[in-house]
Amino acid sequence: MKITLKDGSVKEYERPMAVIEIAKDLSEGLARMACVAEVDGEEADLRTVLDRDCSLNILTARDKEGLAALRHTVSHVMAQAIKRLWPETKLAIGPSISDGFYYDIDREEPVTAEDLGKIEAEMKKIIKEGLPLERFELPRAEAIALMKEKGEPYKVELIEDLPEDATISFYRQGEFTDLCAGPHLMSTKEVGKAFKLMNIAGAYWRGSEKNKMLTRIYATAFQKKEDLDAYVTMMEEAKKRDHRKLGKELGLFMMHEAGPGFPFFLPKGMILKNTLLDYWREIHKKSGYVEISSPIILNRSLWETSGHWDHYKNNMYTTVIDEEDYAIKPMNCPGGVLVYASEPRSYRDLPLRMGELGIVHRHEKSGQLHGLMRVRCFTQDDAHIFMTPEQIREEIKGVAGLINEVYSLFGFQYHVELSTRPEDSMGSDEDWEMATSSLRGALDDLGLDYVVNEGDGAFYGPKIDFHLVDAIGRTWQCGTIQLDFQLPQRFELEYIGADGEKHRPIMIHRVAFGSIERFIGILIEHFAGAFPTWLAPVQVKVLPISEKYEAYAKSVCAELESAGLRAETDLRSEKIGYKIREAQSLKIPYMLVVGQKEETEGTVSVRSRFKGDEGACGLAAFIENVKEEIASRTVRAVETEKDV
Repeated sequence: MKITLKDGSVKEYERPMAVIEIAKDLSEGLARMACVAEVDGEEADLRTVLDRDCSLNILTARDKEGLAALRHTVSHVMAQAIKRLWPETKLAIGPSISDGFYYDIDREEPVTAEDLGKIEAEMKKIIKEGLPLERFELPRAEAIALMKEKGEPYKVELIEDLPEDATISFYRQGEFTDLCAGPHLMSTKEVGKAFKLMNIAGAYWRGSEKNKMLTRIYATAFQKKEDLDAYVTMMEEAKKRDHRKLGKELGLFMMHEAGPGFPFFLPKGMILKNTLLDYWREIHKKSGYVEISSPIILNRSLWETSGHWDHYKNNMYTTVIDEEDYAIKPMNCPGGVLVYASEPRSYRDLPLRMGELGIVHRHEKSGQLHGLMRVRCFTQDDAHIFMTPEQIREEIKGVAGLINEVYSLFGFQYHVELSTRPEDSMGSDEDWEMATSSLRGALDDLGLDYVVNEGDGAFYGPKIDFHLVDAIGRTWQCGTIQLDFQLPQRFELEYIGADGEKHRPIMIHRVAFGSIERFIGILIEHFAGAFPTWLAPVQVKVLPISEKYEAYAKSVCAELESAGLRAETDLRSEKIGYKIREAQSLKIPYMLVVGQKEETEGTVSVRSRFKGDEGACGLAAFIENVKEEIASRTVRAVETEKDV
C-alpha cells in the first residue's frame, strides 16, 4: 500500500493502517497534534483504516478543518458534562462554527452564568479522565431504539429525517454516546485545557419559530492557551466596541418595537450616512458610473421572470395592489435590468455601468436580527454593469480596484473568496463554466490570492466575495462581484454588435459597502466610534471656559461652519475639565478651548483626539489644517486620549 503525503513523498506499508498509526510512524509530535485527515482530498477521521493506495494529508489545529474537529470534540465533552450534572437534559445539536462551537439543549430550569462554571469544572474532569472516543454505526431501527432508550427525542427526529441510504454513526466516550458523523479527536484528553464557555442564548429547534425554544450554550476552544487568551481579549474589546451600545451613546441610530429590524437614523447618524453616500457617488462618478433609482414595489410577474419568486419568495414581503400580487424589492437588480431594456443599446454603449443606492427589504427571522448588522430594511450600494463577453475580465478587474480603493481608505485589510455554483441554481452548465472561469481569470490577472468556496454562489451565477478584517481581527463579508448570464437571458436583453446583429449582454452585480447600514455598524466597531475627521458627525467642539466667553465661542463656531466644518459649542455651566471629558466620550476629533487669552489674541487652544493638548493656534490656520485633513480623507490611528 502506497501513501502519498502532502509534500509528495511516498510511504509504503505492508498492511492496512489507521491514519493515527501512520501519523505516529511519521512523527510522535505529529500524532500528538493531529486532529483530522484528508484522504484523496476527502475529510477523514483519524480512526479511518487505509487499505489502498491513496494520498494523505494529516491536519492539526493550525488547519481550519483540524480546529473544527477539535472544537467538535469539545462540544461532545460539554454535552457529556451537562448530562452528568443534569441527566434529565435533552440534547439537540452541537456543531463547530467559525469562532467556536455551541450545543443546543432542552432543560426545564434556565441555564445561568453560575451553571457555566459548573459545566466547565465537569468538562475538566472528563478531559482528565482521557476517555477514548469510539465510533460505531447502527442500522436505522437500532439507532432510533438507542436514542429512545437514552431519552433523546431530538436525536430520534434527526435520525428519522436522514435519507434511507444514510450511514448512521455514533461516537461513544465513557458512559456518553452521541449521534454524530464526526470526525473527532482520539480521546478527551487530547482537547487540552484551552476552552471557555462564552454565553447563553435562545434558539428555536431547527431554526423554526414554530418549534420549541432551546437553550444554546456558546463556547470556544483552541489548541494553545495563548490563542484562547488572545480570542477572549478580542471578544472583551468587541464588547466595548459594540455598535449597538456606541450607536446609542453617540446618538447615531435607534431601534424601536414598532418596527423590529427597521433602523431609525438619528441626526448625527444621518450625517455619517450621507457622508458615506457622498463619497460613494464621488468615486463612482470618477469610475464612469451613472446613477439610477428603481421603484421599491414591483409586480409578481417581474419577480417570476427574474427567478426571485421561485428562489427567494420566503424572504420577500408581498402585497396586493389592484387585485394583483406585488413584492417589495429584496434586491435592486431587476430594476436595473428594466432600465437597460428601456431603450435600444449598441456595443458602443457598453460597458454600461449603472449604480443604485436602493432601499431593499428582506424578511429576516426575529432571532437573527442584530443591530445594524442584520436588519430587514437597508440601503444597498448596488451597481449593475452590462457588457460584451470581451469586456468581462477588464470590468471585473475595474470593480476589484474600486473595492480595494474603498477598503484601503478605511484601513481595512481583506481576503477574497470565489464562490461556485450552488445546488439551487438556474442556467446551463456551459454558462456556469464560462462565468466561473472568467472570475478565476480576472483574479489571476490581478494576482489576488483567493480560496474557493464550493457551492456558495448566487442562484444566478458565481461570485467573488471580499472579506475585510477590522481593527481587532474580526472578518466581515461586504463587497461582492457576481457574474450573471441568466438575467440577461430571462429578460431577453440585447445590444447591436459591430456586425449589425443582435447579441446578449453579460451582467455584473456588485457592491462595495454591501449594506450601508451594516457597513456603518462595522465602521462604528472598527473605529470604536472614533471616526476619522472627514466622517465624524461633529468634527469640532468649541468649549468656552466660562459664560463670559460664550460670545467668542459662538463667533468661532460660526467661522468654522462658514468654512464647511461640522461644529458645535458647549455652552453649559460646567467646568472646562468636565466639558473636555464629555467631548472625549463623544469621540469628537477636535476641541477648541477658548477663554480670555484666546479672545484677546483671536486664537484657539486646540485639543485633539490624536495628540491631546496641541497648544494655541490661529483660527484661520486651524481651519485650513482641518480642511486639508478632511479633503484628503486622512485616517489616523489615535495616538493618545489624555485624561483631563
